[in-house]
Amino acid sequence: MRTPIAQALAYPERIEAGVSSLDLFRIGALSFEQPDFERFPSLNLAYAALRSGGAAPATLNAANEVAVAAFLEGRLPFLRITAVIEETLAGLPPSPLVTLEDVLAADARARARANQIIARFNSHAA
Repeated sequence: MRTPIAQALAYPERIEAGVSSLDLFRIGALSFEQPDFERFPSLNLAYAALRSGGAAPATLNAANEVAVAAFLEGRLPFLRITAVIEETLAGLPPSPLVTLEDVLAADARARARANQIIARFNSHAA
């Protein structure tokens, strides 16, 4: 994690992260495990959006960006990020995307819907 953190802190410049370069030959082998969909429920949402196609992946991305921004601003608890994404996807049926304007419109609808959901969560918390 030191490398991506150093990159984020210095962007667009590069700073020394204090770690050696990744050497896959020295590592020799990588192992992977099956994803844990119960621990990481957003993975299910991502796969469902991919299966749905159309605007669903753009909707997921926009809702995620809005929810994460709200979390970073202290307006949304971390554990509510997935709920915002899930409710946004459920409330906006995937429409076909043909043009860039379609993508931008789907993104705008998802952002507006995610913000409404966050506002509702905050009104219930108050």
